Amino acid sequence: MNLAFIPSPSTGVLHLGPIPLRGYAFCIIIGVFVAVWLGNKRWVARGGKPGTVADIAVWAVPFGLVGGRLYHVITDYQLYFGEGRDWVDAFKIWEGGLGIWGAIALGAVGAWIGCRRRGIPLPAWADALAPGIALAQACGRWGNWFNQELYGRATDLPWAVEISDGPNRVAGTYHPTFLYESLWCVGVALLVIWADRRFKLGHGRAFALYVAAYCVGRGWIEYMRVDEAHHILGLRLNVWTSIVVFVLAVVYLVLSAKLRPGREEVVEPDADAVAGAKDGDTPAGDGKAEGDEAKAKDGNKADAEPEPEDTEAEDGVTADAEAEVPGAKKL
Repeated sequence: MNLAFIPSPSTGVLHLGPIPLRGYAFCIIIGVFVAVWLGNKRWVARGGKPGTVADIAVWAVPFGLVGGRLYHVITDYQLYFGEGRDWVDAFKIWEGGLGIWGAIALGAVGAWIGCRRRGIPLPAWADALAPGIALAQACGRWGNWFNQELYGRATDLPWAVEISDGPNRVAGTYHPTFLYESLWCVGVALLVIWADRRFKLGHGRAFALYVAAYCVGRGWIEYMRVDEAHHILGLRLNVWTSIVVFVLAVVYLVLSAKLRPGREEVVEPDADAVAGAKDGDTPAGDGKAEGDEAKAKDGNKADAEPEPEDTEAEDGVTADAEAEVPGAKKL
């Protein structure tokens, strides 16, 4: 008999009048705010402007949510399109089901659009946001606790999570894989922050380090889970995804360090100056530059004209020469 365990909430929804407040959604929202807050601090420290991270997140977050849901629905299609299932449930994102791989992939597309509109390099923005994304995942995983889902094998450890009887689950105590992954993500965020300060990571390498480190943890945590999943050669699909993405991240780290060492010196151009140049306005300071250029031209012209002192000197030399010649007539 297990005397110590982590209790699960009796419900994942609280009602404020007719408005449902879902724990899963709250965890996702808190994660987004944490990511934007930390990303903004890191972006400003890199020389960027306050608010830029949030402006680009307006593009990245919706794309990421759609991508995460698409990945989940595609890889677990039997939950929505199998016999006796209702395909409308595929749109009920509040009931859980977001794949981080799809969220990062499609979220990157949204971020690329936002960065392109601001004239910002995507790798630099990704580097600034990397540890914030890890912390956002740490927050988001607690949404699985509210929904009593994605737990591991049965265990009687003191930190086991208690799961109540319900659809597609059996009451008991299980490994709290949501907690394991949440703690791992916090560690990944700290690792990226430390490595970025120590090695001055740039050109997307901080983001690649986050991806590689997350994949290591996700691989062994995924192996512990008991929820339904597709298997390839005896391994869950997400384990294979972790292996492939880990290799790609490491390859990028190595090649990027060789081809583009160091860190970007400028991460965000002066938007006001760029806009003024496009509109044909004269930027501040140009009037002074034009005045200096005019003065320089006048000075060159003055240097080209003979000075009065030189003329008098020449007349004096002529007069002295005439005085030395006998019989020279004065004019």
